[in-house]
Amino acid sequence: MSSQERTLLTTRREVLGRLVPVGDPVTVPADSFVTLTQSLGGNYTIVYNGNMVRIDGTDADALGLEGLTLSFEPPADGRIDEAQLWEALHTVYDPEIPVDLVNLGLVYAVDVDQDAGSVQVAMTLTAPGCGMGPVLVGDVEHRLRLVPFVKDVSVDLVFDPPWSREMMSEEAQLETGMFY
Repeated sequence: MSSQERTLLTTRREVLGRLVPVGDPVTVPADSFVTLTQSLGGNYTIVYNGNMVRIDGTDADALGLEGLTLSFEPPADGRIDEAQLWEALHTVYDPEIPVDLVNLGLVYAVDVDQDAGSVQVAMTLTAPGCGMGPVLVGDVEHRLRLVPFVKDVSVDLVFDPPWSREMMSEEAQLETGMFY
């Protein structure tokens, strides 16, 4: 599904989601009519009762969809592959904007401690008060833990420098119509 398509669905079971952009939990009952507006990075954004709701990919079955399976080949040297970390980060999407966090310019730094098997990420949000921040941080932590030899992930939300559209890749600016 492209980011512009909308698909009408009926939920197959009750499913917990998060209201976008505030992040409050919401339960969507079974047999509810919803509109799928975004299916990127293995997570879903639907419209339910006039509200945007983010559904985690682990609940894809509730929408009658198959979840994304993300897996990486373990490097022979037993070390964390930084390219795999970036590949994992490219699978985390903003629930409102059809662009991954890296191309949005939200990831400021990724530091790896090979000896400890730990990864430290400095990232920001498009708005400091975004209620989806904890959800996005959880997505980043989960996806990075799928990279072989990663034992610990720490994500720091930073707001200096503040995010601006100039931090987006040219591709992301074109996708969102913000290139001018």
